[in-house]
Amino acid sequence: MKTTSMFFIKQLIERYPTLFSCEKQIEIAIELLVSSYKKGGKLLICGNGGSAADSEHIVGELMKGFCLPRNIDDELAGKLRTYSDNPEYLIDNLQYGLPAISLVSHTALSTAFANDKAPDVCFAQEVLGYGKKEDVLFGISTSGNSKNVVYAAQVAKAIGLKVLSLTGSKPAKLDNLSDVVIKVGSDITFKIQELHLPVYHAICLALENEFFGA
Repeated sequence: MKTTSMFFIKQLIERYPTLFSCEKQIEIAIELLVSSYKKGGKLLICGNGGSAADSEHIVGELMKGFCLPRNIDDELAGKLRTYSDNPEYLIDNLQYGLPAISLVSHTALSTAFANDKAPDVCFAQEVLGYGKKEDVLFGISTSGNSKNVVYAAQVAKAIGLKVLSLTGSKPAKLDNLSDVVIKVGSDITFKIQELHLPVYHAICLALENEFFGA
């Protein structure tokens, strides 16, 4: 796994030299996520604004094929031929995924919880409801201080989850709550967001190759 992850990290840094300072943290983040998935865990992701969009984006890369085919195996194909009236269509189109949930997506839950309880605790509530000790919480915050993400990280640590954070360069509240924190080299919001995307793409590429590569 280390050789594969370093290949994608090297490519990332060649394209974005400013991310050299994050090299070790990205490698450790990949190792953390590989370990979680091998234990049957899942990834819970949250953020606000552009980081909410990043949460959705990451789920899109993990839950279906990104750059590699993820065809279902013969055993599942055989079962689909038993239970489906159109098995070949399913077999041709289904892909294996790496379990990931964007906590920003649940409109009914978030609005109900915001109305009944507290809007900045909604991600924390979802972590409490979904979280298992094998899981990882991925908190994305350009400041590293977003209250709802910080609360989610506090709950994650309390119930035994690992926490991965992706932030900007400034010291932040998420730093001490994270098992791994990737701090990209900017303190300007839009520039931080521009660097976050290639970082999580490299992570997704490494994960895909670990579990679906030849």
